[in-house]
Order: sequence, then C-alpha cells, then structure tokens
Amino acid sequence: MAVETLEKPLHADLEAAHEAAQTAGLPYAGSVTPQQAWALHRAGDAVLVDVRTAEERRFVGHVPDTLHVAWATGTSFTRNPRFVRELEAKTGKDAVLVLLCRSGNRSAQAAEAATKAGFTHVFNVSEGFEGELNEAGQRGAQNGWRFHGLPWIQD
Repeated sequence: MAVETLEKPLHADLEAAHEAAQTAGLPYAGSVTPQQAWALHRAGDAVLVDVRTAEERRFVGHVPDTLHVAWATGTSFTRNPRFVRELEAKTGKDAVLVLLCRSGNRSAQAAEAATKAGFTHVFNVSEGFEGELNEAGQRGAQNGWRFHGLPWIQD
C-alpha cells in the first residue's frame, strides 16, 4: 500500500508572489517584502536564508536565528561555486526558502540558480537588508529590512 504524503499548501503571500512571478516571467518562485519574509519566517512558513558575505553579516548586521549560505564570498564578491550544494545540505530542495541579500539583486540571482538546480520554492526578499540606493547614493534611507524596523543584530 502506498503512503500518501500531503504537501503543506503555501502561505497566501507566497502564492500571490508566485502568481506575480509567473506573470512577470521570473526564473524563480517570486519575491516578498521584508515584512512578509519576517512574518513567514516567524510563523515557520518559510526558512530565511541570508546569502550575503560573512563580512557583510558581521559588519553591517544580520537577522537573528536565520541560516547563512553565501552566494559570493569576500570583499570582491567572488561567486561561491558550492552555493547550491551548501543550500541543499542546510535546507533540502523542497523547503520553502526566502533569500535575503543587501538590496534584493544577489538574492534574486541565488534564487534563480537554486531553482535551476531543482529547488521547488525559492523566493527573493525584495529591497534586501539595506535597501536600494537613493539619489545621494546611500542605502537604508528609503527601504530595506533595517529601514522597516525589522529585527536585526550586529556583531
């Protein structure tokens, strides 16, 4: 007799993000806001994975109780060739993941790479940890994780 496994349905925010991603032709499951990512992480509906460098996490700050798998390493942002293997070892390919970087750009690239490698539910955190650059070339003044007052710590 076969054992049936029921997959837990995705949270409504993730379903909406996925529909928007399909409409936009994104090569990964979709994007959520920092506020949505935090709520999903706290509720256990997604695993929050920081894909920034170890240096960024240490000197800029990071979200407590999250995973870290660097998309790139060092101050030169050298692409981590083991990213997909490290991510799979920490989460498995079927976990619902939300990836966070500085601005949402590297995490989108990481989400695309993970999706191409067979991960089934990989979402990007739009705006990232520090947010987009403003007119003065500064981050953190108009959006991003820290701008929204979400939890973070600094070493």
